[in-house]
Amino acid sequence: MTHSKIQVYCMPGMAANPSIFEHLKLPSALYEVHYLEWILPKKNETLAHYAGRMNNHIKHENPILIGVSFGGILVQEMAKLIPVRKLIIISSVKSQSELPKKMVFAKYTKAHKLLPTGLVQNVELLAKYAFGDTVGKRMDLYKKYLSVRDKYYLDWAIDQIVNWQQKEAPDGIVHIHGDKDTVFPLSHISNAYVVPNATHTLVVHRFKWLNDNLPTIIEGENSCKDIV
Repeated sequence: MTHSKIQVYCMPGMAANPSIFEHLKLPSALYEVHYLEWILPKKNETLAHYAGRMNNHIKHENPILIGVSFGGILVQEMAKLIPVRKLIIISSVKSQSELPKKMVFAKYTKAHKLLPTGLVQNVELLAKYAFGDTVGKRMDLYKKYLSVRDKYYLDWAIDQIVNWQQKEAPDGIVHIHGDKDTVFPLSHISNAYVVPNATHTLVVHRFKWLNDNLPTIIEGENSCKDIV
């Protein structure tokens, strides 16, 4: 008797492509993994409408959705429109109350509108936006991961994060977060699996932790808990 594999869809973070998941491995006997890519938003498109368009790329019923950073926000919006087996976010937030103060400040002052997003071809600047990091010796790595360099997309994405309206975390959501995340500091995050010595680039630099723990997390209880 054969059993269908569990379908998993992975959404990368802002401006990133699916190569950020290149070292993420789930047992192939149990899971089939698919990678989603950013599409360009339409003029004045809402995040909810964008999520509906992204769901057109989901080809299986009741999938697991995994989203990183802004991709974690997006998969939560996608899951409001389709049934999902499990919702997992990495280096992201579950509600507007988990956004850092600087983003809340930007919402009311519109300071984010002043960011020089026209310089998105500058990989170091783009890395700072997307990963909260400077390139340093990892220029080639970030050039590989950060391939979505459209100014309108970046303006739209930053605006969607700053103005996200979700007040309560979705039931059953699983949150994985690094204790050294500077984009979404852990001090604002509750009910998460905490990965020690992990930054906002957890999915890239702590993939071994994810490979060791994700299958257990997927099959375990829905509620999050702090673990080391």
